[in-house]
Amino acid sequence: MFVTVREKSIIELVTRMAGKHTVNSLAAYLDVSARTIQRDLKSVEKLLEPFGLLMKRDGADALYLDGNNEKIYRLMQKLAASSVPEASPEEKKLRLLVILLEEGAFFKKQVLSNQLGISTTTLTSYLDELANWLRKFSVTLSRQRGVGMEVSGAEAHKRHALAAYFLIHFYEELIESLYYLQQGTTQDGKVLGYFNPAYLAAANQLVGEHISEQQIRLADSDYTGLVVHLALALQRTESGLLLEPAIESEHNGEYAMIAAICEELRERFGVELAKRDIEFLAVVLKGSKIQASNVLYYDSVLLGKLVKNLIRDVSAQLGVDLTKDFSLYQGLLAHMEPLIFRLKQKLESFNPLTDEIKKKYPVLFLAVKEALETEFDDLEFSADEVAYIVLHFGSALLMNEERVQIEAVVVCPTGIGTSKMLASRIQKELPEIDSVKILSVHDFQTANLKEYDLVISTIRLPVTDVDYLMVSPLLNEQDISHIENYLQHNIQQVTRNKAYLPSTAVEPGRKERRDVRALLRDIQQVQAGMDALLDHFRVVRMEGLDYWAVLENVLEGMERDGLLDAAGTLRQLKEREAKGGLGIPETQMALFHCRDESVRELMFQVVHLEAPSVVKGMDGRDMRMVNVLLMLTPVELGAREQEIMSLISSSLIESEEAMLVFQSSNEGAIRGKLEELFYDYLQNNLMKD
Repeated sequence: MFVTVREKSIIELVTRMAGKHTVNSLAAYLDVSARTIQRDLKSVEKLLEPFGLLMKRDGADALYLDGNNEKIYRLMQKLAASSVPEASPEEKKLRLLVILLEEGAFFKKQVLSNQLGISTTTLTSYLDELANWLRKFSVTLSRQRGVGMEVSGAEAHKRHALAAYFLIHFYEELIESLYYLQQGTTQDGKVLGYFNPAYLAAANQLVGEHISEQQIRLADSDYTGLVVHLALALQRTESGLLLEPAIESEHNGEYAMIAAICEELRERFGVELAKRDIEFLAVVLKGSKIQASNVLYYDSVLLGKLVKNLIRDVSAQLGVDLTKDFSLYQGLLAHMEPLIFRLKQKLESFNPLTDEIKKKYPVLFLAVKEALETEFDDLEFSADEVAYIVLHFGSALLMNEERVQIEAVVVCPTGIGTSKMLASRIQKELPEIDSVKILSVHDFQTANLKEYDLVISTIRLPVTDVDYLMVSPLLNEQDISHIENYLQHNIQQVTRNKAYLPSTAVEPGRKERRDVRALLRDIQQVQAGMDALLDHFRVVRMEGLDYWAVLENVLEGMERDGLLDAAGTLRQLKEREAKGGLGIPETQMALFHCRDESVRELMFQVVHLEAPSVVKGMDGRDMRMVNVLLMLTPVELGAREQEIMSLISSSLIESEEAMLVFQSSNEGAIRGKLEELFYDYLQNNLMKD
């Protein structure tokens, strides 16, 4: 027995409310036209015949089933056992989008409506929505009476539009499909009616292997997006839908990784992706990469100043001082680098939480938007991008230091800012939860969720052996109540792996103290790092026309002191300069840096050149360099050591005074500035604990 969802709904409504529903009331209730109901009633009448039932109308045109209760009961049992779900409007729109983008131009409305099983009126509505969607990606959907429909635009834009539609409207279904494909579960037919399961599984496997091997960090949504773009590239290339001719561009690390993946895909499936495909996918990857919030931002000197200004502006508007929040600064810096790249590449980013964020944090949203427009006046931020940045500030405003006994894990694919905010909200609103770990959807597949007392997710997880609570990424009141209710009714299960710990009274006015050993480890790491930097700091003055010859002499001196291997460090510095400018604009300084196994200790030195040299600046323009700032670190660094180095690089141009000091070549003045930075760091990050 085949029955659609709407046919089943009609039968149930007429059965439950005999003599109450007319064609028009059913149409209003089911949000379709009366004509659609009339068409469905013909199908319903055929369904009723084998059960000896008739659909009839009374004098007021109200519908009812004619037949005894036993027959009606048999019909309802059969319906419950054999109903088949109908495609949702989003699924029908996706199918329509695929047809428009895959099967060429000039479709007649009647042909499309028959193909999708919808009325021409509904089709018109869908086409209007898709036309608005495609316009965001510079793709045009035109309709001409008597001719049909045509989609025009660059192939790259069409791929962005199709990939974004999958990621926005079918993200959870994609995650679930990738999970089962990764587990080796074979899937009959195409994934979401479009993707070849073998292509999707291979793309997922290879992206996972390569980003792990190269230690690249991607947000879950961006990871899935790269997999989708790869599968799209394979299928559209196979269908003869090719990208425009290649444009020569720099072949960086992203290009090399994508080229390796594409070569493996060619060997498996015989589909060869062109150079332009590799460049296109490399841009997608570069715009997706997340910088870890604790890495060394040597290349972000200019951006670091803008981010500090952004925090200062928002703080001033809100009347809350967030300028000393180093975690906020690092998180924003990590977020802004790929964001700015995406904006310049015109890669649209969508945030499903934008409306909720604007409604919940209207003042913060306006403050962030105003600050972004002031500090980044050459870029245009969409409401979706502003909303992501709002989450970073929201997380900072919600941080607290409560400590109790329950350990929770949050599985959250919507981005770092959202995850941090959700973790902060959980600890603020639920003081009984001690710690909240953030786990990506990609990582949760290999994690042992049973190690945690409470598993919380913002999406449906494809697991059956672990209890978890599904909540909104912004944790509304209903979610909080849901978690509290779960904890209340599962105390024994939640605390099954730990002895009951009686609460200890805390004296009024006293903060609960940190773990002493963890604090001592932090102090040791900070002391070692600051001691090394102050011990090795020098202002070196050397003559020479070739600054590389001067730097080689300086490095050889460091090698004699047992601090590094000069040849290896020099090679790394030259490789870094080849990737992009190191000169700091509007100064006479350049920041030469590397993080390499040839370096044994943290070092910061200033090399003053007697003869100015011309170097490329961070803005791509040539500039005069008088002072070389040498910042060198070993590969292995503790979190606190990374913070200290990031602190120095971000301070170089934070003010006119700082720039004058670092350009002065005065060893005493620069050392004094470093000591001031270190003292402030100790005050704000260790002494307050």
